[in-house]
Amino acid sequence: MSATTQTPTTPDTRTPSRAARLLGDRRLPVMATALLFLLMYVGALGRYQYYGFAEPQVFLNLFIDNGYLLVAAVGVTFVILSGGIDLSVGSMIGFTTMFTAWLVERQGLPIVVVIPMALAVGAFGGFLMGYVIHNFEIQPFIVTLAGLFLFRGLCLVISKESISIGDSTVSTMAQAQVSLGMGFLSIGAVVALVVLAVAFYVLHYTRFGRRVYAIGGNEQSAMLMGLPQGGTKIAVYTVSGFCSALAGLLFTLYIQSGDPLHATGMELDAIAAVVIGGTLLTGGSGYVLGTLFGVLVLGLIKSVIQFEGTLSSWWTKIATGVLLCAFILIQRFMTTRKKT
Repeated sequence: MSATTQTPTTPDTRTPSRAARLLGDRRLPVMATALLFLLMYVGALGRYQYYGFAEPQVFLNLFIDNGYLLVAAVGVTFVILSGGIDLSVGSMIGFTTMFTAWLVERQGLPIVVVIPMALAVGAFGGFLMGYVIHNFEIQPFIVTLAGLFLFRGLCLVISKESISIGDSTVSTMAQAQVSLGMGFLSIGAVVALVVLAVAFYVLHYTRFGRRVYAIGGNEQSAMLMGLPQGGTKIAVYTVSGFCSALAGLLFTLYIQSGDPLHATGMELDAIAAVVIGGTLLTGGSGYVLGTLFGVLVLGLIKSVIQFEGTLSSWWTKIATGVLLCAFILIQRFMTTRKKT
């Protein structure tokens, strides 16, 4: 009987190369989106500088024209980071515009009373969807799809016609400007930036934020660690509902009307902005700052098409689809690399 000898294995002491560290950096998608926005902006600046594109107000208009989308996308970021999805965002925004316009114009309520009512309805709608998702263990896609149809149907229950808002307080709020010296921001844009800052703090500096990342990264591990999955999931959808209602209020200020068809398909724009901003669709990885760049990229595409003048608006959809495919491939590459 011969004795077998085993050679001891030496630990792999090789340090990863700089390129490998860069590819493994979780901030890479955010940096890629920021670089993409910078390149697009510089390119547009070179092409349309004689058409006023170099004016600082053109850049600030990206925040003014897309403030409501940024707020909605921030709420969706919470949901996707937790590993879920929310398809009710657009319908919630449309319902909020109808609800607000109906209460202000038809019922004569002041806007300062309507605002907390609309936010409460949105947050309660998100809470209900989160409660059903967790307690009945139904896929978020199905539950929020039901929410999509429910809130769009409620828009038609309120009124089948568009309701214009002629209230002087709403007009004053819509036309209010915050001067920055080189330009100005609207109230909606300022609110959107405040929401972004609050979301950044909550996700990165609070216990709730760490729970969202943990549940999205590995739900089984989070359960074994004793993290309150149910409460966190319900809270995430409540945040999304609140943000959707707030986005609806900002959209109401932007349009100054309510319409059953407002924000149709906007949930897809919000999801696209989050994914282009580098948040993994599988959850657990992403930054709300990336969502900002995702929204800015989509807004810049619209601005470029407007400056070009000869392109149709559907080029926005084509460009968004191409970018979405590209960033999903990047996500796929990153997740595959982590597994290997």
